[in-house]
Amino acid sequence: MIKTVQVPSVPRIVLAKPGLDGHDRGIKVVAMTLRDAGMEVIYLGLRQSVEGILLAAEQENADAVGISVLSGVHMAITSKLLIRRAELKMESIPVFVGGTISRADASELRRLGAADVFPVGTHLEDLARRVKIVISDRELALP
Repeated sequence: MIKTVQVPSVPRIVLAKPGLDGHDRGIKVVAMTLRDAGMEVIYLGLRQSVEGILLAAEQENADAVGISVLSGVHMAITSKLLIRRAELKMESIPVFVGGTISRADASELRRLGAADVFPVGTHLEDLARRVKIVISDRELALP
């Protein structure tokens, strides 16, 4: 049975491809899935910097940030993003990570502060449901 989640407003999510990774078909499919699930998606495109991603999240009043990393540098990039997010006092914005990620790395990314991790092969409906749950929980926790 699939759990449904009510989200009070239209969630806004910033998606980006950080680093030098040039393959963006997957994140574009994710963007369409999230749009079909009722979210507003701001896709920044390829080769985005951590600073640029967080600046866009702030400017767009994003409810979440999602990054896709297929080049094997997901630990370094996500760690840098989460550290910079804390420095900017943006911890209330959840960060999702997708890509070529092992089970062990997924656990470590969650331990570091990623809201959720979506390895290659994650069912799109499950991804959208899990993103909605995290955003809904965030909205309930905000003052």
